[in-house]
Amino acid sequence: MSAPEWIDAALVSARPQAVAALLRYFRDLDVAEEAFQDACLRALRNWPRKGPPRDPVAWLIFVGRNAALDLVRRRRRQQELPPEEALSDLSDTESELVQRLDEADFRDDLLRLLFVCCHPGLQPAQQIALALRIVSGLSVQQIARAFLVSEAAMEQRITRAKSRIGTSSVPFEAPSPGERIERLAAVATMLYLLFNEGYSSSGPADIRNHLCGEAIRLTRLLLRLFPGDPEMSGLTALMLLQHSRSAARAGADGNIVLLEEQDRDLWDRAMIEEGLALLDGAVGHARPGPYQVQAAIAALHSRASSARETDWSGIERLYATLERMQPSPVVTLNRSVAVAKVRGPSEALSLIEPLARRLAGYFHFHAIRGAYLRELGREDDAREAFQRAIGLAGSAAEAAHIRQHLDQLVPQPPAASRSGTGAPQSQ
Repeated sequence: MSAPEWIDAALVSARPQAVAALLRYFRDLDVAEEAFQDACLRALRNWPRKGPPRDPVAWLIFVGRNAALDLVRRRRRQQELPPEEALSDLSDTESELVQRLDEADFRDDLLRLLFVCCHPGLQPAQQIALALRIVSGLSVQQIARAFLVSEAAMEQRITRAKSRIGTSSVPFEAPSPGERIERLAAVATMLYLLFNEGYSSSGPADIRNHLCGEAIRLTRLLLRLFPGDPEMSGLTALMLLQHSRSAARAGADGNIVLLEEQDRDLWDRAMIEEGLALLDGAVGHARPGPYQVQAAIAALHSRASSARETDWSGIERLYATLERMQPSPVVTLNRSVAVAKVRGPSEALSLIEPLARRLAGYFHFHAIRGAYLRELGREDDAREAFQRAIGLAGSAAEAAHIRQHLDQLVPQPPAASRSGTGAPQSQ
């Protein structure tokens, strides 16, 4: 690995812990972020010449803190920061700082940082954007591409989120054990949304993979801090099992490839094995939760060597369990797919018809409903459902996929012949 590569990898890896610690020192997101960026610039100047420090995280925290203090001093017209040589030679100071960076401090700092990003006063889209900017270090341009908005709009969104946090009473003290549990649940939800943003996004493939990769990286980080939490293991397993199929989800032409039609040789087996092992460990705690159930559904797909061997009865039972844990029309819609496989499209259609009003603006509802109607031979109704789905498609790939279904329907006769010979014609 070349010098620029290992330095970049070290900075990316250190960012969550370093920014979290700097936030604890200064209690200001902008100051913490600016201090870390200043430390990174100094690292780029010093590390290629002097080699990596004994602990890059400690080095970045120390240098970033001094840089921020220098900024405060300059604002107060006080003394400036010591020379660059003094900053780079951390010697005993670095060792002392490393000793204080134990797992408890890291856990509290990281939870505080992530919890600040998922402040309840922010919309989910703002939470994800802020976490990507502050915790993951993505540029505004990268985040804007992921959300399919302009850089100016994303800059404004992030600025408003920071302002909202700055004017609210966000506690910066170490969270109590009870608060940690609450914060962990909130952070897990934010990471789940972050992963889904990448998994379901219609943006460029590299951005989608980057978002999923960041969600997995941060979730693994939390799992290391909370190895005994079965839901954190379940969430990590869910992400790994879902992301393992990324290479097979689109064809060479960019069109969507459904799960049953995917080339399973393209699935990442190492990622699947890791996910299955995490799920097995989580289940062993006998404390089931929604993330574990969703991971178990993904596991049944991953364990099937072919689409024909998929345990659809087991998947339906798991979705029924998830419905009881987290009642949702989308969960019911997903369960209907398993019902269609087990008991046929008629029963599946009956299951989702009551959802029509709540899911009227949901692309997947009309796409799935159209598929059931087509299987039942109700081609006119299927055509109408597919056309509504196209109108709600979030990407060109989704629209193209539905057009393929439309093309498989029997062509409609000309309007004149459909009107009937004895019917009066409009003038």
